[in-house]
Amino acid sequence: MKLHCSLGIWVCLFLCFNTTIAQHTIGIFDGNTAVGNPKIKGTANYNAKDQTYTLTGSGTNMWFGADEFQYLWTTIQGDFIVRATVHFNGEGKDPHRKAGWIIKDNLDTNSRHVNASTHGDGLTSLQYRKTVGGNTEELKSDQQSPTIIQLERRGTTYMMSTAKFGEEFVSETLTDMELDNEVYVGIYVCSHNPKVLESATFSNVRIIKPVAEDYTPYRDYIGSNLELMDVESGHRKILHHSAHSIQAPNWTVDGKKLIYNSKGHLYNFELETSTITPLNTGFAVHNNNDHVLTFDGKLLGISNHNQDDGGKSALYYLPTQGDSLPKMVTKPGVGASYFHGWSPNNKEMLFTGERNGAYNIFSINVKSGKEEQLTDFATLDDGPEFDAKGKYIYFNSVRSGTMQLYRMKANGKKQTQLTFDDYNNWFPHISPDQNWIVFISFPKDIDPSQHPFYKHCMLRIMPAKGGTPKVLAHIYGGQGTINVPSWSPDSKKIAFVTNTDNY
Repeated sequence: MKLHCSLGIWVCLFLCFNTTIAQHTIGIFDGNTAVGNPKIKGTANYNAKDQTYTLTGSGTNMWFGADEFQYLWTTIQGDFIVRATVHFNGEGKDPHRKAGWIIKDNLDTNSRHVNASTHGDGLTSLQYRKTVGGNTEELKSDQQSPTIIQLERRGTTYMMSTAKFGEEFVSETLTDMELDNEVYVGIYVCSHNPKVLESATFSNVRIIKPVAEDYTPYRDYIGSNLELMDVESGHRKILHHSAHSIQAPNWTVDGKKLIYNSKGHLYNFELETSTITPLNTGFAVHNNNDHVLTFDGKLLGISNHNQDDGGKSALYYLPTQGDSLPKMVTKPGVGASYFHGWSPNNKEMLFTGERNGAYNIFSINVKSGKEEQLTDFATLDDGPEFDAKGKYIYFNSVRSGTMQLYRMKANGKKQTQLTFDDYNNWFPHISPDQNWIVFISFPKDIDPSQHPFYKHCMLRIMPAKGGTPKVLAHIYGGQGTINVPSWSPDSKKIAFVTNTDNY
């Protein structure tokens, strides 16, 4: 009896202790601390619905040998990338108020640190303290009043990248900066005035552990976030995190769910309930991330690696609900085929085909299996997609030396280039209202014929008739992020995948 009571007490203490720990967790952060014990303590609040954080903070100037600020933090080891959209609330009382990301050895007021900050007067700087109790130094950015702040650590190198919504990053780099392997990382607010509180809201907050430099593509995977973005505002929300690779979300035409690929299988994600269920594709369990719904939403086209044809990718289709076996469209032995788009009348499928030693764009009649070659280049053409009227096909091609977006008539005539920059632009997806193209831009330094995993990329948008692209999101991702059409039916949102290792 005494033993039972003792165990009961220990269980109670264990539960109480862990409940106390859990109560201090705020969103993805583990602690909320007023560093330096400022006279006015700040606050930290998390809105779970919008996935936003609001901090208030006081404190003296973060410049000399000690700091005061409100800090929402977690701990992490090794290399990482942190990013957030930051907005000050109200006009503020001090033009030198600041907000951003800060990395510290510990929670002491005088510890070594690196911080990327925006100030009330628009100053943007990468600030750092090299020694305990030493004065703070800085690298000033040419950019004023950014809304997006990213800070990346690679060994002893720290890179601050900042941008206003819609724009590309401007970066500053600090080298040979020694901090501990395990550090405190988080968002902060400092009022620069010990008598007042200033406030800032942080959205699109991400802590990303990048892939190891020696990883092997298509063998070594890191985790995935399934995300939604409001196209007008750029506000993002994580719907689901997986410790392994998920890829290529489609949005169903009824607006109720997403379909994505993971480890060769397809899954339904119910948006209202966040329920995940397998989509029955019968024998087709070696699917790559090229699955597309017809415009009416009744059929789902897939690319499955045919085990009876040396594992080469072939085209199939089946009802969207997955209640019957897939029907093969391409013939065995013709070469690898990667599906990308339906004709509006459901009679043709568009695909990238390996034929005669090159990858070009083809259409195929669903019933007869007759193929028609639409492009003819020795270099790679990929990602074909019809507009809703079936008049034009949008695609990407490396024929100019970098991967760029193009448009051609449905018969392959009048192939016209749409993008002309130094990025490698892939997978043009036309909004349901036919006004916009969303696409992914890979870095300038990659092989333009590759769309690799785990890179700093951008999601960009441009008018469907062509024009200057605008940045929708700076992401860590790439292959599998937005390979398939993923617009919401009302053309207001897109679904996509980003990547991070667990930490």
